[in-house]
Amino acid sequence: MKKLLLLLLTITAFSCNQSNVTIVEFEDEKSNAIRGHYEHYLNNDIDGLKKLWADEDKIVLWLGSVEQSPLSELIGLIGAQHTAFDNIQLLNIQGADEPIYVETKSYESGQTWTNTWFKWSAVGKTSGNLIELPAHLSFRWENGEIVEEVHLFDPTLMKAELELFASTEQ
Repeated sequence: MKKLLLLLLTITAFSCNQSNVTIVEFEDEKSNAIRGHYEHYLNNDIDGLKKLWADEDKIVLWLGSVEQSPLSELIGLIGAQHTAFDNIQLLNIQGADEPIYVETKSYESGQTWTNTWFKWSAVGKTSGNLIELPAHLSFRWENGEIVEEVHLFDPTLMKAELELFASTEQ
């Protein structure tokens, strides 16, 4: 009976040993690098941002579209945001005084992604309107640099403010 019980426990232990493992971290090097990356964004520090981005010909960007975008388009958008908006902030999605949500997942496939959720908040310089957009950005890593970025948010309000700002600058 003891041998049977031992055999069942051994089988159970080995059957629970899953080979498909995803590791999720919150205070790791890559999650902290993205927090720093966002500080560069908030300070409109393009050179600081470039420290994590792969070269233009290596990086894949999805800026809320099914079409890939060049890195120059993202850099232009960041500049336009800082020109047309004041008080740009990345806030906890639930409105609390907590930091934004950042996690890094390392998959069995070898891919590593850092995922972030936040509320993008800014005041339009032309309209004076407060704009808040829930956003999800993900970053895929290779050799310590970002090789793919996915931006998911509804850009309608941001685009309207950017267009309004541009119309007053002509």
